[in-house]
Amino acid sequence: MRIVSLFLFVLITSSSFAQQIFKKKQSLLGSPFEITVVAVDSIQGNQFADLAIAEVKRIENLISDWIPTTQISKVNQNAGIAPVKVDQEVFDLVERAKKISKLTSGAFDISYASMDKIWKFDGSMKEMPSPEAIKKSVERVGFEHIILNSKDTTIFLKNKGMKLGLGGIGQGYIADKIKALLQEKGCSSGLVNVSGDINTWGKQPNGQFWTVGIINPLNKNKVFATFPLDDSAVETSGSYEKYVSFNGKRYSHIIDPRTGYPATGIISVSVFAKQTELADALATGIFVLGIEVGLDLINQLNGIECIIVDEKGTIHVSKNIDIKKYQ
Repeated sequence: MRIVSLFLFVLITSSSFAQQIFKKKQSLLGSPFEITVVAVDSIQGNQFADLAIAEVKRIENLISDWIPTTQISKVNQNAGIAPVKVDQEVFDLVERAKKISKLTSGAFDISYASMDKIWKFDGSMKEMPSPEAIKKSVERVGFEHIILNSKDTTIFLKNKGMKLGLGGIGQGYIADKIKALLQEKGCSSGLVNVSGDINTWGKQPNGQFWTVGIINPLNKNKVFATFPLDDSAVETSGSYEKYVSFNGKRYSHIIDPRTGYPATGIISVSVFAKQTELADALATGIFVLGIEVGLDLINQLNGIECIIVDEKGTIHVSKNIDIKKYQ
């Protein structure tokens, strides 16, 4: 589950403009969903919104691991048994996820769903799990055991008990697909927010870019920077509300799939990219990798930027962000 630290500011334009902003909010994927579009009237605005909602449901019924009839669920059900043929769209998404796993040295891994749920972040946990239990909890995790056959478009999980969970990349993928679909249908400008995975295109009727504000998780009433999004995306992963503390150390709800231990030292990661899918996956990976390694990775990637807030509230940014420019 992702705790979002993004506030979205949408400037409503006056009626003197030919086109207007239309919003629609709904609970989808078990999370808040919001679509904002620029359209000539409410009829067209509602048509665009309905297309977006239908696209969410279409993809959910392909990749959700909670719905037992989806292709990903069938892959999980056949772990250690047999490869499962999937749509090219699903195959390509899993293939890209594996590439990001390699890029992040396994800090991002869609086979995280195989982990034993030994950490509780609902206040019920009174002591840390034993080192043995933590080690055992990730025995079935490992992106290298996801076997892809591009010729037959099949996915095979090598070991019994393995499971794929696309929560760390799927919402970003959905945001990208909605953007592409609405552009294809003639929507020249809009913003899609899938539980904090935000992608934008075009400008508002007043000619301004869509704008997001990022809050300091330790002071939710204070926005420390606002950013215009020029046909681009942003995603924030945070742990400032879901964590446990033992012996004075804070453990986030984001678990390192390589070790079974929760990530420490960071409370918020925001990644800016052209694709929400990539921002989504990288935000999780950087959270696990930590400040130094995470920023070093981002600084090697073209067109990707990052803002990290550590547990003391200190802000760290990648090399091409001048934070003072946006404060």
